[in-house]
Amino acid sequence: MNKQQLLTISIVTFRPNLHELQNTLDSLMVALDKLASKDVTIIIIDNSSDASVPRFVKGQYPNRPLRVIHGQGNIGFGRGHNLALPSLGEFHLVLNPDIKVHPDAIINAIDFMRLNQQCGLITPYAEWPNGERQYLCKRYPAIFDLMLRGFAPRWLRCLFNDRLSRYELRQQTHNEVYWNPVIVSGCFMFFRSNVLTMTKGFSDIYFLYFEDFDLSIRVHTFSEIAYVPTVRIVHAGGNTAKKGVWHIQTFIRSAIKFYRRFSLKLI
Repeated sequence: MNKQQLLTISIVTFRPNLHELQNTLDSLMVALDKLASKDVTIIIIDNSSDASVPRFVKGQYPNRPLRVIHGQGNIGFGRGHNLALPSLGEFHLVLNPDIKVHPDAIINAIDFMRLNQQCGLITPYAEWPNGERQYLCKRYPAIFDLMLRGFAPRWLRCLFNDRLSRYELRQQTHNEVYWNPVIVSGCFMFFRSNVLTMTKGFSDIYFLYFEDFDLSIRVHTFSEIAYVPTVRIVHAGGNTAKKGVWHIQTFIRSAIKFYRRFSLKLI
C-alpha cells in the first residue's frame, strides 16, 4: 500500500459480535461505492486470540479492499489503531466495529476536508439504534461530569440534565457545522492523515478509554476539529457502567492517567 491512496480505514476488534461487525462493514461498502476500490483499504486490526475474524472476513468479503492484521494479541484500542499508521492514505478513518455509516457519510467527509483545509479531524452527527441523538462532542471533562454521565442512575442524570447538556455541547451540535469542540469520540474520527501523523497517533499509555480524549486535545495543536452534521452514523456502543467490573476499573485507571497528563478538574 502507498500513501497515494485516497482513504484508509482502521477498525480494531476483540472477540467481536460478527453480526454487528458485518453490519458495519456492509454499511461501509455502500458508503464507499462511489470510490474506486484501488483508492481505499479497510484495515481490521483483530486483537482476538482465535482466527474467527480473519476467517469471517475472508469468507464474506473475498473481493473487497480489506486486510486483517492478526496475531499481535490484545494490545488495546489505541495501540491497535496505531498499527495502521505506516499505511495511511490521504485521509484516514478510525472506526468502531459497532457503527453503521450513512451512505453519504464518507463522500461528505472528504468533500468537507477538501473545502476546509484548516480542518484536520471531523466528528459526525450520531444516533443510537433507537433513533435518539448521541452527542460525541465534549467540553474538557470534570471528574463530576464523567461520574455523572457514566455511572449515575437515570433519575440523577435527569436532575443534572442542564449540566450534562452543557458538557455534551447539545445546543451547539445540531444541524450546523460546529468548530473546535475540545474532545470528540473515538468511535468515528475522520482525519486528514498528515495531521494524524503529526500527533503520532494514539498514546500507548491507555489500554482502553480516554485515548480519544488525549488524541483530541493533541490534534488542536496542529489543526482545527469540526463537527459536521452531514456526516452521519448510528453507534451502538457506550454504557461503560453496564459492561462489568473490568471495564469500570479500566475506565478509572485510564481517567487517572489522563488527568495526570493534562489538568485535573473536579467539578
